[in-house]
This record gives sequence, structure tokens and C-alpha cells, in this order.
Amino acid sequence: MPKPVDDAGRRRGADVHRLGFAGDDAALVAALRRGDPGAPASLYDRHAPYLRRVIARVLGVDDEIPEVLQETFAQALASLDGLDDPRRLRAWLVRVAVFTARGVIRKRRRQRWLRFRAPEQVPEAPQAARDPEARLMLRRVYEVVERMPEKERVPFALRYFEGMELVDVADACAVSLATIKRRLKKARHRFAALAERDPLLRERVRASPHFGVDDG
Repeated sequence: MPKPVDDAGRRRGADVHRLGFAGDDAALVAALRRGDPGAPASLYDRHAPYLRRVIARVLGVDDEIPEVLQETFAQALASLDGLDDPRRLRAWLVRVAVFTARGVIRKRRRQRWLRFRAPEQVPEAPQAARDPEARLMLRRVYEVVERMPEKERVPFALRYFEGMELVDVADACAVSLATIKRRLKKARHRFAALAERDPLLRERVRASPHFGVDDG
């Protein structure tokens, strides 16, 4: 007669099941479409760290990142039939994440989100940025980025904060390469103009190789 399994045993079994998926992304998509019970957890475990970073680049230091990440996976699972090439799962997930983050930006623009938050309520910089000057710089940069149009802000963050290639930025934003180049050019000029008003950012922007030259 088999021994009863307690809650700890069930959790260990679930962990083994989650860690047991060794296939590539195409196989993972096939498992999701079959309805394999462990596939959604495997999807999250495999892609959540990178998507969290992408969302953070777009939104900045933000206490809503976990919720946006969860919504990204919910949207992805609900629209999995829209993935034409399972081998490009990560790129497709990035597009979903960017779309979800853009929705947050638009909502905040409508609600004037930052204007109604006291300074002590604005999220702090990550603990990794322990240097007070680095934390201050991060805040100033995102204060400038917050003032940019969403169509410029998102590709700007993906290109210069996350370091994506131009073709990947275009794919994430669901536009052509030519369009993303135009948006990035406008974004660079706008960011530089806004940063000129901030003494802390002015000299760093002038010294940056990203400004004053065309990208790609």
C-alpha cells in the first residue's frame, strides 16, 4: 500500500515536475497547447527573469513590476494561439510584456500618476544601486523618460537601457525597422533636450556616444 503524501511531499513533487521539463521553447509551446499541467510553471520559470528585467527597463524603478509581470504571463497564456513560430517564443513574450507595460504608461498618463504621489511614496532604486549618486542619477533619468511620449520612451528604454539590437526593438514594438529608427532618433533628441535642463544629467548626456549620432 503506498504511503500517504503530506503537503511537503506534494510541494517536492511539484518542484520536481516543474524542473523536469528539459525541452526547447518549441517543445514547451507544444506542451502548453496540449494542456500539460506543469507547462505554465515551466514557462514562468524559464522566461520570468528576463521579462521582469525588460519591464523594469520600460517602467523604471516601480512597485507594480510584479503585477505587470503576472499580467504579461496571463495575456500570453490567453493568446498563445497568436504565436506563429514557437521557436521565437521569447521574442513573442517580450512583445506581450512591452504591450502590457505600455498599457500601464498610458493609464498613468491619463491619471497623472506621479503628480499624486508624495516623494516618500515614489519607489526606491534597486538595492543593487547602493551608491547614493547612482540612485539619484537613476531617479533623474527616469524623471526625464517619464516626460517622453510613450512611442519614443519604450524603444528608447529597450535600446539604451536593456541594450537590445535594433531589429529586436522593432519586433518588440511591433513596427518596422525603419519606423523604430525614426522613433529612436526623435527619442534621443527629446531626451537630450530634456536632460539639458538638469545640471546633473547635462554633462553626462553631452559625453554619451548615443547622442549626436544616428543609431544603425
